Amino acid sequence: MTKDAGAQPDTAADAPQTQRLRSERWFGPADLRSFGHRSRAMQMGYDQEDWAGKPVIAILNTWSDINPCHMHFRQRSEDVKRGILEAGGFPLELPAISLSENFMKPTTMLYRNMLAMEAEELLRAYPVDGAVLMGGCDKTTPGLILGATSMEIPSIYVPAGPMLRGNWHGKTLGSGADSWKYWDELRAGKITPEDWAGVEVGIARSAGTCMTMGTASTMTAIAEAIGLSLPGASSIPAVDSNHIRMAKSSGRRIVEMVREDLKPSKIQTKEAFLNAIAVAMAMGCSTNAIIHVIAMARRAAVDIGLDDFDRASRVVPVIANVRPTGQTYLMEDFYYAGGIAALMNRISGFLTLSCLTVTGKTVGENIEKAEVYNDDVIRPLDKPMFTGKDGGALTVLRGNLAPDGCVMKPACCDPKFHKHSGPALVFDDYPSMKKAIEDENLDVTPDHVLVLRNAGPLGGPGMPEWGMLPIPKKLVKQGVRDMLRLSDARMSGTSYGACVLHVAPESYVGGPLALLKTGDLISIDVEKRSISMEVPDEELERRRAAWVAPKPRYERGYGWMAAHHMRQANEGCDFDFLQTDFGSPVSEPVIY
Repeated sequence: MTKDAGAQPDTAADAPQTQRLRSERWFGPADLRSFGHRSRAMQMGYDQEDWAGKPVIAILNTWSDINPCHMHFRQRSEDVKRGILEAGGFPLELPAISLSENFMKPTTMLYRNMLAMEAEELLRAYPVDGAVLMGGCDKTTPGLILGATSMEIPSIYVPAGPMLRGNWHGKTLGSGADSWKYWDELRAGKITPEDWAGVEVGIARSAGTCMTMGTASTMTAIAEAIGLSLPGASSIPAVDSNHIRMAKSSGRRIVEMVREDLKPSKIQTKEAFLNAIAVAMAMGCSTNAIIHVIAMARRAAVDIGLDDFDRASRVVPVIANVRPTGQTYLMEDFYYAGGIAALMNRISGFLTLSCLTVTGKTVGENIEKAEVYNDDVIRPLDKPMFTGKDGGALTVLRGNLAPDGCVMKPACCDPKFHKHSGPALVFDDYPSMKKAIEDENLDVTPDHVLVLRNAGPLGGPGMPEWGMLPIPKKLVKQGVRDMLRLSDARMSGTSYGACVLHVAPESYVGGPLALLKTGDLISIDVEKRSISMEVPDEELERRRAAWVAPKPRYERGYGWMAAHHMRQANEGCDFDFLQTDFGSPVSEPVIY
């Protein structure tokens, strides 16, 4: 029976729970302000029994018309709601900014922290007790997790899932990776414009994120490895019916998490982040994982840095045969082979199995029955794709070019570039580089090191995915498909090649990369984890004295704020005012 508008919730039977429900601060008191909250809820057609004494669950939905990775989220949010209602919760869907990797310029990385702030403030400002985070496309996963971590309310992550594999002329296509591959074939005259148009139509065939082991697949797997999503959630293809069931189960589980008071801080421990790093290495992950995991850990007051990744890369073998690090398979195949849970079971010796997860169980309990169904997709430890001796999944390099570190993906490039010296060919910005690369009279050889600067967190701005610099057209026509490239930019997780990335400090703030000149000799050695420019210190000092800082790219707005507060790549690119002050309490709003 519907209650009278002026009646108070029947909370006596639920006293132990409702006393600690955050939403009761809005709905519970017998005062004028709470009268207003209840009456406005009734304005939307709800009865008091819909919410009284029940966990109010926010569904942060990043659906939009311009985000193909999330185009199924309209329906999936309804599946989440069904689970919440079945478990006795009250769902409220809240839209959040949709970071569409392909369409948003100059780069979604510029807006990751905006999503993090929005997520945190949505959860802070509204009467919610728990959150379902719906994301998937590259920066969405860390953005949502950053916000929920800072707000410290029970949260569960629902990943978008990968799209179906691409197809063209009977060949399997992988998103991103085959775009670069066939673009070079077109530039070299090896395929026709008609062929290229066929690739365009066939490479992306359904809702979901990139089906290669790009940043989206990497970060959703990392979320699962940390313990923030249900076991197996990250690998399910977006259009698989199991994805519907996972969304519904996540809705049920978040209600239970609120009742158990299972908050992010109980899950996001240092051991959990180290587990995630080990899983990332075994997957042959995106280089972007380093930036996002460091940011996520620091929001959780956990000290994680570049050295944690480098240590893991030396010991954890790459066992996922998924492109672009792998040679053959895509995420759909990885799911059928057992998914992340099976991979984690196989590398369990590198994991802390006692870490708590959103299931209320430990990592060990979650994965103990997981099986690998295809040993060519998820390799045995004694038959890996790559090992630490090969440089591992990711390598951190340091030297006078990158005092604070830079990153390379040795498993994705020609091994001859693991130790290489060559003259620099330096570009100060992307437009000039793009124009020069297409000039068949460009003075360049396969031994050159292509360098792009002013493409970092502040210089890009937002650190665009420009790090996989195109091979010069004259060399592509000669059959060259890889050469050493260096930048303070990022590259797509679907990219490949001998690309040294995330040089820190970046050139825009006066890092050593700003002092490099065309013709300077650059040397790298993956085994020694070193990178250097062979320029005398005295000459570098002369160049530094003559260096002039670039003009600011923004004079106002969000871009100005980002330019003044974004940290460097080795620090996770979070805003300085958002990182956690260890032990600081969560700020709750005053309600009046």
